[in-house]
Amino acid sequence: MLHTDTALVLFSGGQDSTTCLAWALGRYARVETIGFDYGQRHAIELTVRPAVLAGVRALSHEWDARLGEDHVVDLSVIGRISESALTSNVDIAMQENGLPNTFVPGRNLLFMTVAAALAYRRGLNVLVGGMCETDFSGYPDCRDDSMKALQVALNLGMATRLKIETPLMWIDKKQTWELAKSAGGSALVDLIREQTHTCYLGERGALHAWGYGCGTCPACELRARGYAQFAAGMAGVIAAAPVS
Repeated sequence: MLHTDTALVLFSGGQDSTTCLAWALGRYARVETIGFDYGQRHAIELTVRPAVLAGVRALSHEWDARLGEDHVVDLSVIGRISESALTSNVDIAMQENGLPNTFVPGRNLLFMTVAAALAYRRGLNVLVGGMCETDFSGYPDCRDDSMKALQVALNLGMATRLKIETPLMWIDKKQTWELAKSAGGSALVDLIREQTHTCYLGERGALHAWGYGCGTCPACELRARGYAQFAAGMAGVIAAAPVS
């Protein structure tokens, strides 16, 4: 059912945010997107965003009609004040606090706050993000409690009734591929494989079965493992199908 609510999707150009965009386009009458340039090491994601958005539009006349303006915001201050493997050319490693050094402190909190300010100005009342507690590296700003607390704080601070939706919060990467297929069919799965970018190192060389990437960073490992499980499940469904 199409809701009359309007949504702003945090859209990086990666697998998760593209899946969230398709999810939102299937639910909301008007959808806009927002991306952030924060000095990320994998800035290639900003380069692929326009092609991914164009590909999403081409998948459905209804989606094309519902998909509105795209916004890119300069948050390079994050890169200047944060020393992490996503904003500096250092090896990915675990830290003494138990978190990987790919954690960028405050990133998602700032993303959501800026998105809320833009949504306020644009008259949008739902924020959609790809935060997830199932396949994640322990990032505290990806947790459901963090998002719920932030929703309360944003609405108190702006006297609004914004809602934060996180459709991937309780599913793993295999299920994320499945959600993409249910939202946009095999064409969306292929678009995610061939156009989106998730690799932390910004590697965009060979196209693997699961997409582009180095294949060894945490983001690539999650994506590849989830796709292998998804593909195996699809093969099983085909093999089990009755012969007509």
